[in-house]
This record gives sequence, structure tokens and C-alpha cells, in this order.
Amino acid sequence: MSDPNRLSVFKTYKLYVGGKFPRSESGRVYEVSDSKGNWLANAPQSSRKDARDAVVAARKAFGGWSGATAYNRGQVLYRIAEMLEGRRDQFVREVADAEGLSKSRAAAVVDAAIDRWVWYAGWTDKIAQVVGGANPVAGPFFNLSTPEPTGVVTVLAPQDSSFLGLISVVAPVIATGNTAVVIASEKSPLPALSLGEVLATSDLPGGVVNILSGRTAEIAAPLAAHQDVNAIDLTGADAELARDLEIAAADNLKRVLRPQPVDQPADFTADPGTRRLTAFLETKTVWHPTGALGVSGSSY
Repeated sequence: MSDPNRLSVFKTYKLYVGGKFPRSESGRVYEVSDSKGNWLANAPQSSRKDARDAVVAARKAFGGWSGATAYNRGQVLYRIAEMLEGRRDQFVREVADAEGLSKSRAAAVVDAAIDRWVWYAGWTDKIAQVVGGANPVAGPFFNLSTPEPTGVVTVLAPQDSSFLGLISVVAPVIATGNTAVVIASEKSPLPALSLGEVLATSDLPGGVVNILSGRTAEIAAPLAAHQDVNAIDLTGADAELARDLEIAAADNLKRVLRPQPVDQPADFTADPGTRRLTAFLETKTVWHPTGALGVSGSSY
């Protein structure tokens, strides 16, 4: 039974950048409401400076994260799933408020999101066998193709799927060794900001995932044009914004993932396949001599 004389302690949501929890550089916040228009919290409204800081943090973390073994990345991601499971009730409540779902439906969504995270964790040391391999060539050479991460990826999280959709776009980016700057759903950012709290207390190195909240178009524009961002996922953009960001991204030849059609909500409950895992990978091909047959008929 609650004490009527007790004052509630309201949660202050913050950005997650470089493993820390800064307020927005601008000091701005905006109101976040539930599906019925009731106030839930004030979320930080990120600025262009926050976006640039997030890119710096992601670039700093890229070397260590991409250089880790795929098996180790899988262990780290699985640990995050364990922690998500431990905070399941909190995410059920936040997803129910954000998406206007019943508690049972929200619980099903959260369970699916955790399962999706585990699924991607299992792919970290397997994707190379799927998209890499030895190539037949004419000549005394070994020719081997191996996938490597693209680099820093900006991710526009889905607007209407605040948790399952969020995890479906973030997990494959980092599972393959990239680092991410995530723009949370503008209208429902709270599950994403709470995910930052989970990541901060996991084994994930600071800067691998950076989470910004605020006006999607305002934050995405400088990131699409940023010369140190290597790729961008436009899932959370509408058709007009996606077109503008695609044009800006062309300046430094960013990889662009633009789901089609952009004006239709994606079904994140469907089998995700490997498309998002391979969207931000580069293929490195190595040639190595096998050794020529000599007079003795020997080779190495």
C-alpha cells in the first residue's frame, strides 16, 4: 500500500554518450506523453553539438570494438540480454505507456525484443562463414574474402516500435563490429534512454552505442552530412526526410540503408534474416601465393 504522504521520485532521463549520461549541451528538454496524451517525463532534446560528441565517442570506441574477437562480442551482447531480462518489468511498463499496449501485449513485445537481442548475439561469430569464404581463381593463389565492419553508423530508430524495433536496428550494427549513434524515437524515446542505462552497466565498452533523443530531423541532418560517419540507417525517417538525408549522405559516399517503402511501418515481429547484419559490412579480399611447383615437384 502506498504512503499518501510520500512524494514520488521522478526519473530524470539523460542522453547516453561515450558511456556517460550527459544532459543535452543546449539544456533543452521536451515533454514525452503516453498514447492518451498524459505526461510521462521530460526527455533531453539533443543539439548538433551532442550529435558531434556522439560521433567522436563512436569513432574512439571503434578500434577496440571492431578489433575484439567475434566470440567476445557475442559474449558481451549476451550479457546485455541477461540484464534486459532482469529489468523486464521496467521495459514492459515503458513500452505499454509508449505504444498504448496492454500489459500482457507489452510483455510479449519486450520478450520478443530480448529474444531478438540473443538471436543477433549468436550471429557474431557465424556471419563470416555466411558471407566470407575462399574464392576460386586462375593461378597459384589463395583468394579469401572476409567481412569487416564499415565503421560509425548513424541509426534512426523506428518511430512506432519503441523497443522491439529499436533493438532490431541497433543489435545487428554492433554485432558485426560497428559502433552506433542512435537517434531514439522522437515521440517514444524513454525505452531507448533506459536501454542506455542497461548498456552502461554491462560489459559493452563506452562509445560503442550512443543514444540521442530529440527532434529526429534536427539531429539526423548533421549526422548525415558528417564526414566521419560511414553509414546511416534511415528506418525512422519519413519519405521526405529520408530523401534529404540520402542526398546529404552522398557527399562522403556513406552506405545508406533505406527500407522500402519508407512510408510503411515495418513488421519487426517477422523473421529478420541477415539483411541488417550484412548492410554495414565491407568485404576484404586477400590474395596469397600458394607456391609454385619447382623441379622437385614440391610446394608449400
